[in-house]
Order: sequence, then C-alpha cells, then structure tokens
Amino acid sequence: MTRQSLSMEPVLERLAREDAGLGDPTRLAPRLGRALAEMVNFRWNTDLPPLEARTVLIGGLPARLVTPANDDGRHAILHVHGGGWAFCSAMTHEGAARRLAIACGCPVLTFDYRLAPEHPFPAGLDDIETAWEARDRTRGWSIAGDSAGANLALALMLRRIAAGADLPQMGLLFYGVYGADFETPSYRTYADGPGLTRDKMRRYWDWYCPTEHRRDATAAPLAADDGVLRALPPLYLNAAEIDPLSSDSDQLAARLHALGRSDPYDRVEGVVHGFMQMGSVLPEARAAFERAGEVFQRTV
Repeated sequence: MTRQSLSMEPVLERLAREDAGLGDPTRLAPRLGRALAEMVNFRWNTDLPPLEARTVLIGGLPARLVTPANDDGRHAILHVHGGGWAFCSAMTHEGAARRLAIACGCPVLTFDYRLAPEHPFPAGLDDIETAWEARDRTRGWSIAGDSAGANLALALMLRRIAAGADLPQMGLLFYGVYGADFETPSYRTYADGPGLTRDKMRRYWDWYCPTEHRRDATAAPLAADDGVLRALPPLYLNAAEIDPLSSDSDQLAARLHALGRSDPYDRVEGVVHGFMQMGSVLPEARAAFERAGEVFQRTV
C-alpha cells in the first residue's frame, strides 16, 4: 500500500486523536450523521485566506460568494461541495472556495443543495442546474466540485450537452466519484481507508441513487458515451493517490485522452481523499489549488 506523504502523516494522526469515539457518520441516522460531518469539517475553516465574503441566495439556494482582491472582473466559478451527496455545505467548504478564488483570480460561489437520502438523485443535480441558470451572466462562468461535488458538476455538463444548452467555460474536477464499480483497483487497495472507505461509498451510493439508475450518465458519468464526453468543455482533473476513488479519475482521464482531448490530469501522491479541504495545514492542498488556478487562467 502507498505510503502517506510526510505532511499527510501528522494530519492523519491528528484526525485519529480528535475523532476517536465519534464513529462513522454514514452509520447514523442521516440528520445526526450530517450534524457530525458538519462539525468535524469545520476544523479546516481556520486561518481562512482574507477576501470579501458574503452570504447570498442563488436561485433561492443559500450560498457564499467569495471575491478575491485579484478578481479579473471577467470570470466566476460555481463551486459544488462534496460530502457523498449527503453531508457538508457551503460553510464547510468555504476555506476551499476561498483558496480556489485566489488561485483562479475570480469570484467563487458555493451553495447548499438538497441532500440524500431525503432527496435522492436527481434532486441535488436539479439544484445545481437551478444555481447555474441563476448565475450573473455579465461574467463567463466555469464550474468546480470535489468528490460528490465533482460528480454533480460533471453531471450538469453532461445533462446540458444532451439538452443542447449552454455550458460552463471549463470544469475543475477534484478527486471525483464517476462510477459505482466497487471492484476497481483503488477500491480494492484502499477499501479500508485511511479516511474514505469502500463501505462508506456503498452507503453513499445507496442513499443517493438506487441501483437501477446507476446506468444513467448523470448519476455515474463514466456511463456517458464517447460523443458526449468529446463535447465537454475543457476540464482539469486531479485525484488523491490514497483514495478508493482514484481509479474513477484514472478511467475518466484515460477515456478523455483516448478521444484526442488534452485535459490535464494530476494524481497527487501520498495524500488521502478530501485532502484539498485541509489547506490550512497541508502543503499538497495549497499546491493543488495553485495548480488548478494555473490551468484555469491558461484555459479560460
């Protein structure tokens, strides 16, 4: 099994200490699991990069709009938070939104959408589209997401291609979940974590999307046909090396490259799923945002 990076090891030791006895939020009633996930994720919202931050509504959805001092005035990003389609919020991901805004030089809007299991597929995706349609059209917009948020961001683009509707200028997709095959190499290697596990992902999928709908590409984007993937706007993908989901990103990147596309793809060595949430303490997280910003500014 891959060894954690030197900077990842003390973070995992800290998590083991702080979370001892808390249990697995996916084994609690959803309301209680959501509250626990919200509390433990707030630990990363310390030493937030300073910038203008406001609470707003977009399409009736509560949101945080963060605007950096280096705003280029031309672009903006709609950010879809992760959390297994069931947990987390705009507030838990504000640190990530701020770092992305500074790296990309434009405002980032991150928002709350309906969560599973109370609101299964496609409710969350419908909310993503509501937010997209309500955007300020004086700017050119891209979309970003991490984990389940990357799934939803990519699903939005696939849905809009099928509908012949307008698309984001580009997509920034961080360690996403793109399929429901639990026997990929990374699912087998990292079935028991650290952090995200195969059993947790099975429960997330069961909450979000019944088995009969998992062939729908807007639920599991690896089910999309080549013609639809070819029509996507420019993408940037990354993956955490120590992650049950890393094979999902490997497969998506391989398919895109086989189609003759040149979407950059980075596998970040020695880090676990969700590492970009840890930007206050993890150098690899800060470097990942800088890399995403570099690709973004070169592309849009």
